Amino acid sequence: MRKRRVESLFVFILIASTYTIVFTDASTRIKIGAAILYGAVILISAYSLILENRTPHQTLLWMYVLVFFPVFGYLFYLFSGQLYLKGYLFKSKRSRDRDEWKRLMKREDTPDLSFLQESQLCFARFANNIALTPLSSNSRAQVLKNGEETFNEMKKKLREAEKFIHMEYYIFRSDRLGKEIINILIDKAKQGVEVLFIFDAAGSMGISLEDLQSMEESGIKALPFSPLKYGFFNQKFNFRNHRKIVVIDGKAGFVGGLNIGVEYLGEDERIGFWRDTHMLLKGEAVYTLHTVFLLDWEYVSKEEVLEKFRNVKYPIEDDVLDGAVQVVASGPDTQQGIMSDLYYSMISCATQSIWIATPYFVPDESIRTALRIAAAKGVEVRILVPEINDSFLTQYASRSYFPELLRYGVEIYSYKKGFLHQKIIIVDGNLASIGTANMDMRSFHLNFEVNVFLYGTSSIRDLAAHYEEDMGESVKIGPVQYYKRGFVERSKESFARLFSGVL
Repeated sequence: MRKRRVESLFVFILIASTYTIVFTDASTRIKIGAAILYGAVILISAYSLILENRTPHQTLLWMYVLVFFPVFGYLFYLFSGQLYLKGYLFKSKRSRDRDEWKRLMKREDTPDLSFLQESQLCFARFANNIALTPLSSNSRAQVLKNGEETFNEMKKKLREAEKFIHMEYYIFRSDRLGKEIINILIDKAKQGVEVLFIFDAAGSMGISLEDLQSMEESGIKALPFSPLKYGFFNQKFNFRNHRKIVVIDGKAGFVGGLNIGVEYLGEDERIGFWRDTHMLLKGEAVYTLHTVFLLDWEYVSKEEVLEKFRNVKYPIEDDVLDGAVQVVASGPDTQQGIMSDLYYSMISCATQSIWIATPYFVPDESIRTALRIAAAKGVEVRILVPEINDSFLTQYASRSYFPELLRYGVEIYSYKKGFLHQKIIIVDGNLASIGTANMDMRSFHLNFEVNVFLYGTSSIRDLAAHYEEDMGESVKIGPVQYYKRGFVERSKESFARLFSGVL
């Protein structure tokens, strides 16, 4: 609170000083005094920036912004340059969640990892220590391809609900699909099924007040995550809940890239075909996914609900070993940059192949280094991105990273059929990640995310087969052809790359 008051005071001094110097007929003495005040604020801010111990180039970049962009540079620094330092905003949630994850790990037996192969075991050792979530061999993971398959299965499971439906989405729209799901939720609530629903306040602005009221009248508890009206001055509006979670009676859990809206069915003419991947979980992995939701529900509702679901059963239909599954949450409520570290570890553990599909490819330096080293060692590295993105900055920022990767032999493919939105990594054909986290800075440092890591499961074969199909709808970007791109394209890339830290 004290820090925000100081920042507000500095903003006022900068604006008042600039106005006095530029727009008034004040005396020279007053203008010199205003200039001194302005300079003092910039010097104090620059000194504070130095004490943050960022990388030298980041520190110098933000110092240039502060000095050469009067007022607006300081505002941009407050609302962009400090984002990754804002962990204190969710300090209480992070502390409470960490205690719960530690309790969860004590509840689980130490997993037998003897069945894992080299790359799987390499990653599992790291993930098991850093993630604080259990790796389970008593789980099942089924790949759901695109919106039609995902929503048909989801609606089927929702209609079968008998005890509870817990749902959490970044984007939920009141369109045809959204209303169909809302009607199912209302019907189940009237039947006595407990329905808890979290929607991100920014991402789900497309959900109507009428629908929220109808849900509330039927007994559904629906709450926004990080309401915008409370978050502007403390920057909480920058930290969005990007998770997509549905848990039904403990029997089924859905997670992946698909939000709720007709565009995810390919029915938006502006976007066209929508390529995405979701996952249906059963067994112990659903318990972990459910815990992610319950911790978020406690945060938004201030209710204590974890104890109520301690003894819920999370059954599977057979006891045949089918690899292992690990659900990992990331975001401001977890260890800083955990998803980036996990992606880096997956890439570093690869011995044969790395296949990546992501709509937003803005990797940090560690991941770029890992990809270059893997390719230089002879590992097959493929990166699949959409030809046309829904964000100008992201599209061109992504392309700015292509030259350095192409030089090392990384294969980059441009998906032509429509918009590719899936977030997939497949390593050596036997280790995979699927979830909500993109390969960009927002997913690594700002958004609340959740991913599923698969170790030797049969579902990895489905992911690999679908990836091969996507390759057939893509065009390989040749190094020579790409290096010959025009000056305008290069300029767009360089400009967009300046914003990589907040994309």
